[in-house]
Amino acid sequence: MPQALWSAKRERQYQHIKDSLLERGKDEGTAEEIAARTVNKERAQHGESKTANPRTLRATPAPVRGGRNSHRGPQGRTRDQLYEDAKRQGIKGRSRMNKQQLEEAVGR
Repeated sequence: MPQALWSAKRERQYQHIKDSLLERGKDEGTAEEIAARTVNKERAQHGESKTANPRTLRATPAPVRGGRNSHRGPQGRTRDQLYEDAKRQGIKGRSRMNKQQLEEAVGR
């Protein structure tokens, strides 16, 4: 609860993000900082703050982005995600493919 100006919704959002980060093994200070920054960014994008970084205002909000930037690390996309892409592309034999074969077939 770092900000007195936050609405009840933003307080719940902060607590939810913080709890999630703690469950994933982040330390208390890091979890609080990430949660506060995330809530403040959401507030700025929704016009709830007096000042905001122009880059923040141009960024696509997380609910709209819908995970578009996720799964780009060393593991990449999940097999299920690749399977759904293959399904959309109409790739034959997709149900018998493993993750590597799906990656090659989908072309990612």
